[in-house]
Amino acid sequence: QVQLVESGGGLVQAGGSLRLSCDASGIIFSIYAMAWYRQAPGKQRELVASIARGGSTNYKDSVKGRFTISRDNAKNTVYLQMNSLKPEDTAVYYCHVEHWSLRGYWGQGTQVTVSS
Repeated sequence: QVQLVESGGGLVQAGGSLRLSCDASGIIFSIYAMAWYRQAPGKQRELVASIARGGSTNYKDSVKGRFTISRDNAKNTVYLQMNSLKPEDTAVYYCHVEHWSLRGYWGQGTQVTVSS
């Protein structure tokens, strides 16, 4: 049973920082690329950052230089360090396994709210 459990969200003032975590189970974590997505109210879910199994990363343009995705294969965990947060970063954040066979699995998400 694949499970993705996100945590670390909260309410923060603009300019602040948060570190999100996603604990994965039921998969051989180290062989998969992982990603963070977010969904703001009334908007479609969008890709924020991804990390390949080898560690290479990609970011949405609007978060480059502010967000850092990383992974710890020993802990089956992927992280998203978010600095210099802006009100437009407010959303529910989800982690995801970037493989077609696991595309339907999502966690419950973690709410990030950035006040101005």
